[in-house]
Amino acid sequence: MLRFMPVGDSMTIGSAGEHTWRYRLWRHLCETYGGPFTFVGPREELYDKSAEAPTSYAYADPDFPRAHLAGWGEGWQQMTPLIGEAVRRHRPDVLLISLGLIDLGFYTNAEQTAANVRAFVAAAREARPRVRMVLLPVIPNIRALTDAPFAAQVEQFNDLLAKTVADLDEPRSPLLLASPPESYDIDTDTYDGTHPNARGEHRVAAAFAGAMWEAWDIGHPYAA
Repeated sequence: MLRFMPVGDSMTIGSAGEHTWRYRLWRHLCETYGGPFTFVGPREELYDKSAEAPTSYAYADPDFPRAHLAGWGEGWQQMTPLIGEAVRRHRPDVLLISLGLIDLGFYTNAEQTAANVRAFVAAAREARPRVRMVLLPVIPNIRALTDAPFAAQVEQFNDLLAKTVADLDEPRSPLLLASPPESYDIDTDTYDGTHPNARGEHRVAAAFAGAMWEAWDIGHPYAA
């Protein structure tokens, strides 16, 4: 059985009442992947905005493997110390990673964030030497429209992420840089300029699905 672990920030954990891109990708793979698969990870919750905590299980459709390693306000800085134990315990074959926006916004600059990416990859490989990883570039949010230094940090980090993936890729444990979600528009694909609405969930899922199909023949091209 192929085991996927979604790793991410608020865009990946989602909040109460949402489907999440995790669900959208699961539905796509159910229709296009010929073998057994599941999602694994140490968490299942959604973020509850009223409680300001990840305590909700109110998925729009809860009937899917909801496991993940994602957190509201968590980035590479928070996930790097957790990934080794999570990989050892849950034995994912593929990590689906969407991180970096919160790091650049609040915790670390582009170079420091890229250093955390390298530490994350090393820890995941130490726990499971043949783990594969798909990494999504940071999608600029509404802040990038008015904060030029932040927008520049996002652009610089995405350049560094591409270089990091190229540097660290190896046949035993391949790294794959997904393309940014096609035609992603924060006015129509998010509900607040950052977090994906239903249309945005499909676009993020399509970015992961397209990368895995093109590089590894997993599934098929995504059709919303």
